[in-house]
Amino acid sequence: MNKPTPITMKDIARELGVSVATVSRALKDNPRISEAQREKIKAFAREHNFYPNILAENLRKCRLQPTKIIGVIVPQINHFYFSSILSGIEDEATARGYMVAVAQSNEQYDEEVRICDRFLLNRCCGIIVSQAKNTQRYDHFQKMINNNLPLVFYDRICTGLNTSRVVVDDYMGAFNAVNHLIETGCRRIAFFGTAMNLEISKNRYNGYRDSLLKHGITPDETLHVLCDNRSDAEAIVPQMLDGDNPPDAFFAINDDTAIGILYSAKRMGRRIPEDVSICGFTNGERAIACDPMLTTVEQRGHKLGTEAVDILIDKVEGIIPAEKVEKRVVRTRLIIRGTTR
Repeated sequence: MNKPTPITMKDIARELGVSVATVSRALKDNPRISEAQREKIKAFAREHNFYPNILAENLRKCRLQPTKIIGVIVPQINHFYFSSILSGIEDEATARGYMVAVAQSNEQYDEEVRICDRFLLNRCCGIIVSQAKNTQRYDHFQKMINNNLPLVFYDRICTGLNTSRVVVDDYMGAFNAVNHLIETGCRRIAFFGTAMNLEISKNRYNGYRDSLLKHGITPDETLHVLCDNRSDAEAIVPQMLDGDNPPDAFFAINDDTAIGILYSAKRMGRRIPEDVSICGFTNGERAIACDPMLTTVEQRGHKLGTEAVDILIDKVEGIIPAEKVEKRVVRTRLIIRGTTR
């Protein structure tokens, strides 16, 4: 199925029987064009998803060569993992002669949509994106595809669209982490994760579950907790550890959650790792700043970022055909430190 070709001002002029100059002036709210005509032209442009090439227009005015700009959408810039990915993106993009424009969705679908519209409006040469937690509609991403804009997902991928993506091996990372916990004597292992609408959550939970089954341990759904941040972890852990059949280990979907578990358990007088073992997932700077230092799964964010940029630029430059869906997996590794036996 062929992608629709993005509409141009010439197309609008032809359809409405006016000149290209009239269309251009109307879209800029030039008073030389009547209000009725301006509204008619703008309504037609909106209906057909027209985005004026602002960058090209500005560059024509100042007679500069076009700048190659990649749009990057990140859920949270202050998260170590995403900042390490951005570092990889920036390093590789710069090495290949491209600039990077970064926008933060703050885990909000509506903001993600607005960012996509801004990137389209400013004619970025391609977009690299990790979707927000609550994104469940994908029309804004499909709009990019319809406008022939190369799109690469990283970390949190959009399963509703068959697009290029780079992910870490979440399943094996979780499987190996839980396998380590079991082999060091743990049997009641809690999983602190996030909602299952995200592929990373499903993959890490499945790795956790399959590792238990491999060792003949029946998964206990009471040990599967929706929690992906430190403050919630600190509130939940005391209830679990004071219960009749408490966990002897925790596997958390990220390091912040694992550190929340660690400090909550220590405040209750539990010895780490003699009484409770803890494993995280990221290997950020805080993993070595806690006491004891955190056993965790290293995600290699910088590598993921460079891979995502390579795919995008190869598509922009025609090295990878536009219609080819490129899928790459970055391997994880378990970093064993003081929170496990």
